[in-house]
Amino acid sequence: MSSRDPYLQFAWDSTVPGEGELEMNDNAFRISQSCCQVIPIQHTQVKNVSRLCHSKPIVTVNGMFPGPTIYAREGDTLLVNVTNHAQYNMSIHWHGLKQYRNGWADGPAYITQCPIMTGNTYTYNMTITGQRGTLWWHAHIFWLRATVYGAIVILPKQGTGFPFPQPYSETNLILGEWWNNDVEEVVKQGNRLGLPPNMSDAHTINGKPGPLFPCSEKHTYAMEVEQGKTYLLRIINAALNDELFFAIAGHNLTVVEIDAIYTKPFTSQAILIAPGQTTNVLVQANQVPSRYFMAARPFMDAPLSIDNKTATAILQYKGIPNSVLPVLSQLPALNDTAFALSYKAKLKSLNTAKYPANVPLKVDRQLFYTIGLGINQCSTCLNGTQLTASLNNITFVMTKIGLLQAHYFNTKGVFTTDFPDRPPTPFNYTGAPLTANLGTKLGTRLSKIAFNSTVELVLQDTNLLTVESHPFHLHGYNFFVVGTGVGNFDS
Repeated sequence: MSSRDPYLQFAWDSTVPGEGELEMNDNAFRISQSCCQVIPIQHTQVKNVSRLCHSKPIVTVNGMFPGPTIYAREGDTLLVNVTNHAQYNMSIHWHGLKQYRNGWADGPAYITQCPIMTGNTYTYNMTITGQRGTLWWHAHIFWLRATVYGAIVILPKQGTGFPFPQPYSETNLILGEWWNNDVEEVVKQGNRLGLPPNMSDAHTINGKPGPLFPCSEKHTYAMEVEQGKTYLLRIINAALNDELFFAIAGHNLTVVEIDAIYTKPFTSQAILIAPGQTTNVLVQANQVPSRYFMAARPFMDAPLSIDNKTATAILQYKGIPNSVLPVLSQLPALNDTAFALSYKAKLKSLNTAKYPANVPLKVDRQLFYTIGLGINQCSTCLNGTQLTASLNNITFVMTKIGLLQAHYFNTKGVFTTDFPDRPPTPFNYTGAPLTANLGTKLGTRLSKIAFNSTVELVLQDTNLLTVESHPFHLHGYNFFVVGTGVGNFDS
């Protein structure tokens, strides 16, 4: 697409799988230069998708799983028309895209917008400012993002190259999770029990679990490469819950970007990628021509049950027949904390004159948030209690009106702005697990931040019930990681 086109317009249908009229290549959303026109999309109808010897209807965008890739350039304005033909309410979040004073387009249902009801359309209007690289989009209501997701590829401005060697070609790899049962029923069952939903039945790479799973011979993604060429892999973790290791048998990965931010390049045999995170890596096809497994498997060093099965895809050298057995990948152990800490310590901003890391030196406000689990009374749960999560011992209560709408129209009684800057009762956050008095306070309590201020936020894990491992994502903005540690934060 040319950056001379100021508005890129897309028409989306949220429905169940079918066939579209557009020419697709590697799930790419291709449009012509006359991109101010709405692209014609064939309306799709209910169709089952089969994985792991099970068939079920799933919600998709334009009948594609994963959904279409949006290609744009830094500086472009995107107009995305989302029409909801699914039986569920819908909203789409543009994960990682900066939304400067543009919260109406961010997408989380009941936060920045009311959901798009069945049969209705909502237009997202977004300008890409100061960003280039890989991001992604996904449903942001219920658990619909288990199947409603896709990549966003932001190309540099015309005439601007990458700050790393130009690859011969590039490919999107979207890691995900698959449930044999309807994900919304899985969530409802968990709510009835007052427990977390059941873990997934498989992980996937570009929607396919790979040949290590039953009935998956034809559900394996393969990428062809040529000897001596360098490839850019845009890797996205669209899994709902799991941090994932990813590796390619016999090949090193050179990390060059995280979440649309260029990094100081470093080479690793594997990467660790959190849910919602994107990582761009360079891979050199410099091994003996053969077939090599690309593999993804969870990392979990907390005492929690997870889906620890391995998804695989195939890196296949040109001219090698499919009858050749792929070489197995070597991934770090499930609980390899040492690798995780070492890998994360290598992630640093590129910090060049063209791409500086301008860390603010003056902090206007300091926040300290504890992250914990709790157990509350629950009259609708089978055992009378419900496992819940909290920040500063407050469990968020979702409203039935968009918070941004309530703020804009000054609607009273929807939320308060008294979320505490620090936990109400300090304690030994990382001592022996606490198992008594685990109730949390409920409320729709927000933290009001001054415009254009600089905020320092400390996130402290706790020992309430058990330790927990979970990523954090700030909608609409980037942030600098200025420190990490083990134990209780002191300074």
